[in-house]
This record gives sequence, C-alpha cells and structure tokens, in this order.
Amino acid sequence: MCELLGMSANVPTDICFSFTGFLHRGGGTGPHRDGWGIAFYEAGGYREFRDPHPSVHSPIARLICDYPIKSNIVISHIRQANVGQVQLANTHPFVREMWGRPWCYAHNGQLADWQALPLSFYRPVGSTDSEHAFCWLLGELRGAFPEPPEDECQRHALQETLHRLCERLRGLGVCNLLLADGDYLYTYCSTKLAHITRRAPFGRASLSDAELTVNFAEHTTPNDVVSVIATEPLTDNEEWVSMMPGELLVWQAGMIQAQFNK
Repeated sequence: MCELLGMSANVPTDICFSFTGFLHRGGGTGPHRDGWGIAFYEAGGYREFRDPHPSVHSPIARLICDYPIKSNIVISHIRQANVGQVQLANTHPFVREMWGRPWCYAHNGQLADWQALPLSFYRPVGSTDSEHAFCWLLGELRGAFPEPPEDECQRHALQETLHRLCERLRGLGVCNLLLADGDYLYTYCSTKLAHITRRAPFGRASLSDAELTVNFAEHTTPNDVVSVIATEPLTDNEEWVSMMPGELLVWQAGMIQAQFNK
C-alpha cells in the first residue's frame, strides 16, 4: 500500500530531513513506485508538487530536499497503485476548496464498494477510490457545515462529524488519511500511523532509509514545536508513538488539540 507523511509546526519549518528519508521508500527502500506528491501551507497560501514517477529517481523530489520550503503544515504521499492507472490525475495529495480554503488530503489503503459513496458537490478528476472518498468526505462536511465554524463548540462538532465519517470509511476497508485546511491537520488511523513531537531540548535524529543524521539543536529555537506523522517511523533512534485504530488526532501548531477514538 501507499505511505503517508505529515507535519505540523508552530513556526514555519522545512521538512527536508524527513522527506529525504521518505522519498527513498518510493522505489528505493520501499515498493511505492507509482507516484508521489507533497503540499505545503505557507503564509496564507498553498503550494503543491506531484509527480507520477518514483520519488527516489525524481528530480522534483530532489528539488524539495534541496529547497527548504518553510511551512506550518505539510502533507506528502508515495503511491503503490491498487485502484486507478499510474498517472498524474491519480497522484496524491488531492485538493478541493471549501469556505475559501484549500483542503488537502492523502489516503493510504484500499476501500471496497467505494463507488456507492454518494457524491454531492465535489467530483473526482482521476479514477481512484481515494479521491472518490475525499470528494464524498468533503461533500458531507460541506453539507453539515455550510459555513466555517465560528467558535470552539462548532469546531468540536465538525471534528466529531469528521471522525464519524472516517469511521464509515474504515468500515469499507483500510483508510489511513491526512487532511488539512491550513489551520488544522487531521490524522486518522485505520491500521497504521505513528507520530513524534520534537521540542526543546532538541537532539540528534538518524534516518532509517538514508545515511543522514541531523542535530536539531543547530536548526531550532527553544520555543519551536514540530510534530511529524508517518505510516512508519522515519528515524531509528527516536521514540515514535503509534496511533490506535479508529483514532483521529487534530493538530495545530505542532500540538494535539483534540483526540477522538472509536
């Protein structure tokens, strides 16, 4: 199956270190050769790169490693195709507009009977179960919340609704996903997701998939908080926390703001 990578930080931060290890799994240390993509939320805007070729051999992926784009939220995906051809239209992450914001989504897993999910406002461009599920999910949220939440009570209601919708998708098969709107990063675990939060005192980290070690103390301030979420831990000398099946975490500024369980 595919693999996911996400980041939430309280200051604009580059993901070069984590992405360097992640891209090696796209046809190098892993079998995910069928495309990759990465999306950045930065300074109120949205930037995205997608490529239907293996990330380990992609000049665009190497550009991302060498070009430290600073972002508070990042979503990335490497694909091992199950449903839909290997082509750009089927490459994650996918994006749609809601409430004047770009909502970004990436999915790991395979769903049964996904064509039966009724679509309302949004339609897929490609032919994957993942994009169809995203269009359904966002359409359901838009139907339940025509306007963006205005207070904490409404935000909690939206997050509860999102968890319920993710649970419905989990009933169709494997559905690990990352979803973001520029303010929040939502991570939902169906079978496998892990996360780590780095904050002062910062130390060294070594990648599992590449010969690279970094001392984060040389690149951060004492106030920085950076959380990374991945299908499999990316480092071999740090303690990652595994999410539970059916768990939804809501991240903002590098910290967990809400948690929902099955």
